[in-house]
Amino acid sequence: MISSLHGTAAHVADDSLVIVVGGVGFSVAVTSQLARTVHVGDDVHLHTNLIVREDALSLYGFDTREELTVFTQLISVTGVGPKSALGVLSSLTVPQIAQAVADDDDAPFRRVSGIGPKTAKLIVVQLAGKLAVIPATAPAAVSAHGQVPLQVTQALIGLGWTERTAAEAVASVAENASDADRASVQALLRLTLALLGPARKESVSG
Repeated sequence: MISSLHGTAAHVADDSLVIVVGGVGFSVAVTSQLARTVHVGDDVHLHTNLIVREDALSLYGFDTREELTVFTQLISVTGVGPKSALGVLSSLTVPQIAQAVADDDDAPFRRVSGIGPKTAKLIVVQLAGKLAVIPATAPAAVSAHGQVPLQVTQALIGLGWTERTAAEAVASVAENASDADRASVQALLRLTLALLGPARKESVSG
């Protein structure tokens, strides 16, 4: 089982990457949002799920362990295959998925390409109680790591990035940042901008 990959991006497509690890190139299906944040030559670490079928071995990669967990749960739902699950994660963030399930709201899933009304309802029913919902008001103990990323995300939206791209980039940086950087708006914003790159901002806002 290939549970993670850490290597260099050799090729970037709209929904896949080729990651070279020890001289071997692995083709990995990823969300479109993740693909847009990666450039050839980047050092990339992915949490992965290997799907084994009679006619193919398919590798799916995610920026965070939470996304991988939700992907695994989605493909356990009747009628949801790996490509459909990846489509859900390309359209909705993990918190949005968890909130929709908690609210028994299948509308967000019906808007995902390839997910029909029956399957959307099954996602809500079969994942009920399995996904943790991030509370709208974080407790004091979490505020240092909750309010700062939120402020940074809002700042990035103001600079021209979409809410989803900004939120995912901040989450990725915060996961590997020091406690001091996660507690500082300026530090977390600087690190996230370094990840996104000036060209990305220009392409979105210009």
